[in-house]
Amino acid sequence: MFNPLEQFETILMKALSFLGLFDISWTTFSHTLFLTTLIIALFFFCILQSIMLIPDYVQSLAELIYSFLYNVLKQQAGQKAHGYFPIVVLLFIFILTNNLFGLSPISFTTTAQFVLTLFLAFSLNFGLIIIGFLEHGMGFLKKFLPTGTPLWLLPFLSIIEVVSYLIRTISLSVRLFANMLAGHALMHIIESAFVILNSKVGHVAIFGSTLVILAVLILEFGIAFLQAYVFVVLFCIYLSESLEIAH
Repeated sequence: MFNPLEQFETILMKALSFLGLFDISWTTFSHTLFLTTLIIALFFFCILQSIMLIPDYVQSLAELIYSFLYNVLKQQAGQKAHGYFPIVVLLFIFILTNNLFGLSPISFTTTAQFVLTLFLAFSLNFGLIIIGFLEHGMGFLKKFLPTGTPLWLLPFLSIIEVVSYLIRTISLSVRLFANMLAGHALMHIIESAFVILNSKVGHVAIFGSTLVILAVLILEFGIAFLQAYVFVVLFCIYLSESLEIAH
């Protein structure tokens, strides 16, 4: 690869169509999503098949994730959001698995594709709007009508409130997409630079370059966890605002 962005290029693996009307071609993007979904399904299957009073390593990991995410939901959205806990767990596991899968050799990072992060953020934000109307009916619109605002300013502030609410879709998607894209591109650039350096200097720089690449890889693992955590925390905050009208 001569360009750091080539690793994010979607490559056609098998051209397919449905009734000649819909393109359902198998690409590196859909292939990776299928593999990560399969990994997640197997993870939950193994947990359900091996529930014991004294947990093993897999069950201990699942219980650790469960308690961690439940505390996040409880702190950010309150007890009223308890019913949405499965969404929080699935969201965190899905993002984390795809982030980590992208760090494996010869892999494809789906969360570095803006179409996936945008669709994910849009569907969640749309669902939060539905939750708001289900909880409060038309009273949910009060969220976009700041109290105590002069009548002549109300239309302008209402538009600003609506735009700021809808812009969450962009902020959520761009944050995840940009961090994963930048981190992987940085790794590729550093590795390419050291390959050139080693070819010029010899094998003297191999040890130092290996340490630097290892440090960047560890940093990328941290970013993979951090971005999944930040995405879930922001979702919980937005969920709290849909359940409780702030204005």
